[in-house]
Amino acid sequence: MSLQPKMTVVKKIDRGSLPMLALTVPIFFESLFRMLVSSVDTVMLSSYSQEAVAAVGMTAQFIFFIQILFNVICIGVTIVLAQYIGANRESELKQVAQASTVMIVIFSVVMTLVVIFGAEPLLNTYTLDDSVRKHAHEYLVILGGFGAVFFAFNLLQSSILKAYGYTKDAMFISITANIVNVIGNAAALYGPFGLPVLGVPGVAASSVFSQFIACILFAYKIQKKPDVYFSLKGIAQVPAKIYKTILAIGIPTAGESLSYNVAQIVIMAMITTLGTAAMTSQVYTQTIVRFVFVTAMAIGNAVQIKTGYFVGAKQPDKAYRALYKYQIIGTAITMLLIIIVNLVKAPLISLFTKDAAIFSLVSSLLIFSAYIEFGRSINLITIGALKGAGDVKFPVLYGIFSMWFFMVLGSYLLGITAGLGMIGIWLSIGTDETMRGIVMLFRWKTKRWKTKALA
Repeated sequence: MSLQPKMTVVKKIDRGSLPMLALTVPIFFESLFRMLVSSVDTVMLSSYSQEAVAAVGMTAQFIFFIQILFNVICIGVTIVLAQYIGANRESELKQVAQASTVMIVIFSVVMTLVVIFGAEPLLNTYTLDDSVRKHAHEYLVILGGFGAVFFAFNLLQSSILKAYGYTKDAMFISITANIVNVIGNAAALYGPFGLPVLGVPGVAASSVFSQFIACILFAYKIQKKPDVYFSLKGIAQVPAKIYKTILAIGIPTAGESLSYNVAQIVIMAMITTLGTAAMTSQVYTQTIVRFVFVTAMAIGNAVQIKTGYFVGAKQPDKAYRALYKYQIIGTAITMLLIIIVNLVKAPLISLFTKDAAIFSLVSSLLIFSAYIEFGRSINLITIGALKGAGDVKFPVLYGIFSMWFFMVLGSYLLGITAGLGMIGIWLSIGTDETMRGIVMLFRWKTKRWKTKALA
């Protein structure tokens, strides 16, 4: 982050005219490699211990939950910046970045303390084997606790760069961080050159270090962009209305993700009653399908940014027409990818396990993933457009209802009460995603989001 204001005179850029592909492809790879931090941990730990895999998979939900809390600020910053950029409100761009910095510092420090002191009582509420509990505590405290500050600043700085259209920079930094993570994991698990084998604590520490490196690289890139308004000078004079604007968007927007993650934690608690094999199968299947829905997620993020530009520039009709085109493309790509995954799933699953029971269950879950990913592609892309337009309350309210009615209650009724196990749980997840996607499309068609512009 720059400590001095940038005095360079820069050429005006019409960011609304940025090609969608130029935004989406870097966001895709940036999201992909960000996901790889935990996925690489899972793959590399699979050769170390199945209990460690189950532990990391379970704690990944909590770490994702922490990131969602940070996204209260980061998503709000992205949307507000995109609309202000579209409206050419330069005087407030620096203040938005400054306010977000203050809030992210407070959030990250508080979250570090909460995780360090709350991890043990939290894990004690789960039915876990002692070895799984031990690994989960180590991973959560190190990565989710001590790594919280670096996760927070990475998300914030990445959000700022992407709001200005610099998605390639975020992509290259994520790739670098993952290379560092893989090298660190190898050192922790395989003990090359006589180094000690550190296991789960070493893998978690490797991930924290990779995020630290990314944090430095993001700060350097932002300082080198003359048209990115980000200076700490005058940070104490930011008016309260800037904080309120960011939180007014960020809190309800992140609320949808927050509700989803809490629901996932509840579902994982149900899965723990089905045994370690079910937990491990859940982790492996989620790890594989992440690389499918990342396409829809990337398109959704790009649509959010583009919609912000259009709405800020008073061109909502362009946003309206573009959404349908991107929706069709995104869903088509998603379904093609899930079909390919199912065609080559045997060697994919073999990368994780040789256990026949786990192999069979993961294979079955991947078939039902087609239902989930169809609905999720519609949901992610359309909600991205609604958020970019500033329409956040309706998606949150309906999303909370749908998640807890179709996904959580459905998982309990089908998976636990009816005895369908993991299949029943995944059917319920798919129904939630599909219903939310359909309802969000109808919301977009009403054009009520046109009245929600910030700029």
